[in-house]
Amino acid sequence: MNPISRLATRFATRRTALALLAAMLALPATWAAAAVPVQGFKVVHSYPHDPQAFTQGLFFHDGFLYEGTGLRGRSTIRKVEIETGRVVQAVELPPEFFGEGISQWGDRLIGITWQEQTAFVLDLKSFKLWRKFSYPGEGWGLTHNDRELVMSDGSPELRFLDPLTFKELRRVRVTADGQPVHELNELEWVEGEIFANVWQTDRIARIDPKTGRVTAWIDLAGILPDDQRLNADAVLNGIAYDPKKKRLFVTGKLWPRLFEIQLTKPR
Repeated sequence: MNPISRLATRFATRRTALALLAAMLALPATWAAAAVPVQGFKVVHSYPHDPQAFTQGLFFHDGFLYEGTGLRGRSTIRKVEIETGRVVQAVELPPEFFGEGISQWGDRLIGITWQEQTAFVLDLKSFKLWRKFSYPGEGWGLTHNDRELVMSDGSPELRFLDPLTFKELRRVRVTADGQPVHELNELEWVEGEIFANVWQTDRIARIDPKTGRVTAWIDLAGILPDDQRLNADAVLNGIAYDPKKKRLFVTGKLWPRLFEIQLTKPR
């Protein structure tokens, strides 16, 4: 190859590489999200759920669901019979508080609030107030592992808190293929992962708690028909897990049904 041909070939190669790079940079954000595996679901059982419950937090303990509901003047923490949806025990939050996520820690139940920067620590059996604590910013979802509480605040960051002092220990930024995932809401710890509702969507993110990386999406589109959603606020929000029987429950704000589901293989 003569020098002129060699120079022309090198120029064409570089031009192709630059064009490829430009095309990659121009890819829409949805392309990156598509690289994360997506799982579907199968409904195992459907149970009654209070359609007036503005569900903000949910967890399973000793055969019952514990549910935190929101809205000022209507916020409650309640113990619910799964099969019937019957509320067997409840306590109301003061009317100025907007209840959010709840979680268990030992013999205590912890409930956070949206904008009031206040959490309530109750006795799990009696629902009697044990103490309060404060935290900066908003509170959305709450769960725990065997060492820490995990809290969401609507941002892509999850806060890990000391369950006794409630001091923040660290944060993890949640990403899907390098892009931050905003509006993380209700949380549940499931077999070493964090499951997080993404507000105003029918998707749950499965999150690696060490890296913050979304390992899969759970697509629950269609689980509750649109004609059973009372208004725009009736969105998916509520995850509970029974580790002994490996049962996964989901519901939403103002939903008339609670679902036990099995996840299908990623597609």
